Amino acid sequence: MAQDNSKSNGSALYTIITVFFFWGFLAASNGIFIPFCKAHFNLSQFESQLIDFTFYGGYFIGSLILYFASAATKVDILNKIGYKNGIIYGLVISAVGALIMIPAINSGSFAFILFTFFVIALGFSLQQTAANPFVVALGSPQTGTHRLNFAGGVNNFGSILGPIIVGFVLFGSASAKIPAADVKISSVNNLYYILAGLFIAVAIFFWVSKLPSVTSDEKIEASNKANRPLGIIFIAFLLILAAQPLTDATGIAKSYFVYASLAIILVTLFTTISVSSKHKEGWGAMQYPQLILGMLAIFTYVGTEVTIQSNMGALLETPAFGNYTPDTIAPFISLYWGSLMIGRWTGAIAAFQLTKTVKFILTVIVPFIAFAVVMIVNHIGGTDVTTLLPYAGCVAVLVIGFLVGNQKPVRTLAIFGILGAIFMIIGLLTTGMVAIFAFISGGLCCSIMWPSIFSLSVTGLGKYTSQGSAFLIMMILGGSIIPPVQGILADTAGIHNSYVIPVIGFAYLAFFAWKAGSELKKQGIDVDNMEASGGH
Repeated sequence: MAQDNSKSNGSALYTIITVFFFWGFLAASNGIFIPFCKAHFNLSQFESQLIDFTFYGGYFIGSLILYFASAATKVDILNKIGYKNGIIYGLVISAVGALIMIPAINSGSFAFILFTFFVIALGFSLQQTAANPFVVALGSPQTGTHRLNFAGGVNNFGSILGPIIVGFVLFGSASAKIPAADVKISSVNNLYYILAGLFIAVAIFFWVSKLPSVTSDEKIEASNKANRPLGIIFIAFLLILAAQPLTDATGIAKSYFVYASLAIILVTLFTTISVSSKHKEGWGAMQYPQLILGMLAIFTYVGTEVTIQSNMGALLETPAFGNYTPDTIAPFISLYWGSLMIGRWTGAIAAFQLTKTVKFILTVIVPFIAFAVVMIVNHIGGTDVTTLLPYAGCVAVLVIGFLVGNQKPVRTLAIFGILGAIFMIIGLLTTGMVAIFAFISGGLCCSIMWPSIFSLSVTGLGKYTSQGSAFLIMMILGGSIIPPVQGILADTAGIHNSYVIPVIGFAYLAFFAWKAGSELKKQGIDVDNMEASGGH
């Protein structure tokens, strides 16, 4: 019977990870779709980044709705409907969004298109909130990390294929020289017909699949005081959406409202640390400094990861970076997301019971095997990968970082935070392929950050661990806020100079590693023996 259950759970795992592929596929595809929209609708860089704003904002709003609804009813709504149904409903919502995209594109209304991205992301939010705990629950907690790393690898594979496939559908091939503004609307329609069909097909597949019933009996802990900072963050989120109307009404520059949104979020989180540490009652998970610092770290990490690639299309179109056209940037976007796969495959080695010698050998070899996979996928897509081969030097830096980090979350996160800042500074001080590779290397540095930040943030939370995890998921909001902040800076200071934003992001992440480790030491927790968990 145990063996049958194991086989059943294994089959269930393979079924569930299909949605992980979609998250990576579509999120990475935004790097191709943004330049298309910018040219087609004659947008500013800030306006083009509103695609990420609505996409990742959908994650935030979806999580917020579930949190407040569960808190009001004192019932875990997702647990009540079931993880399987949660994934199915999420897929259906995303399919509806994909179908709405077709009239949105044909209407010529960019606002309509943003709304459809929001709907698709609402579905993704429900899928992600259900799928992550579902994967963990398909076996013992001790092996949950292995399953999430496996799912994360599938997510990354979707990230590599997304830009190439979307580029092929929109532009015909990787070598076609078609201006983005001249792409036929029928090509875009076909893309979203295909996506909607896939979403519906997978929803039906889940519906007929015999997945185990997975529920949680964990009681929802009250945290009424946490509602206020979450409400303020929601208002700050809306401020970016209202930036243009507020500018039209007041005459105040749009940039002030965009920067104010980011400032409000930062001040709110830092203030909460001070207030909640003095009076812990009613704050729930937010009474722990490492959790709030981690919320800001997840916000910064996701925002940094997304903004590097979302603004890369505009960067590559400049003379100093090669005068690339939107139809030829897919290999670079694919390499960026492939860099996250390279790092995560390397990080997954620590999850297995291996000798130190074997781990050392694999840490050296696996990153280059993953790099070869990225090259092969791009070659099959019609790209001349010889121009990308020197990137192997950046992969070698990743290997050194892993060896020095020695699987310790604080040290590893600090090292890659510092390396990320250094790579971004090199990119700011140079041009051409050196700068391109430096900026793309941000993907290598981001690759290990989700599990490291997550584990440091929820350690020591005890009964508030589930709630703390939900708060961290909400902070995917960073992918909504930081790209428009860089976009507005690009419109005023130039796209190249705007990459100072990820420099600041990586610097905070290095600071978080030190500060979180320090806070946990005060609580008597030895972080050197901590295991990283999860993946995004």
